[in-house]
Amino acid sequence: MPRGSKDKYTAEQKRKAEHIEESYEHKGVSKDEAEARAWATVNKQSGGGERAGGSGRKKPASAKYADRKESARRAVATREGKPRNSKASRDTQTVDSLMKEAREKKIPGRSSMRKQALIEALRKAG
Repeated sequence: MPRGSKDKYTAEQKRKAEHIEESYEHKGVSKDEAEARAWATVNKQSGGGERAGGSGRKKPASAKYADRKESARRAVATREGKPRNSKASRDTQTVDSLMKEAREKKIPGRSSMRKQALIEALRKAG
């Protein structure tokens, strides 16, 4: 059985949990297990009840959705072996990995470049 009060959840979240719970019960899962799974699903999808102190509390739902979508897009690109091309991720890479990427893009003068110069050259090379 799920713990805690459900007062902080929105009406939409409560309806969603009820619908999911009914679906599990229809599949033959016990009432307690169905309720626990339903609330776990709602929590995973929406980050829990809309309460003060929660993660991203000042971020609108549309921005949360956009961030999740962007995160998923980057994860897929990483799994496909595509290099990240944002400045922040290049800053966290090692000089060796930057050198390897520069070698693949055939950037001239790379062997004498320092890390910042490599990052700039890779940024310009696209």
